[in-house]
Amino acid sequence: MPFGSGIGFMEVVVILLAALIVFGPNKLPELGRSIGRGIRELKQALNDAGKAFSLDEEEDAEKKQ
Repeated sequence: MPFGSGIGFMEVVVILLAALIVFGPNKLPELGRSIGRGIRELKQALNDAGKAFSLDEEEDAEKKQ
């Protein structure tokens, strides 16, 4: 597998085992929900920032005309 092509199956297994050892089986579902919520919020913030940037570009283009 070339460098930077993503995470393979064995890497995912190692990460999950490490998380299980560090956090324990009772905390993993809560941790997964928190990570999922954080990723969703990050995607939404990036989407909102992209929309705002597009609107700024459109306003600048209109001012130049």
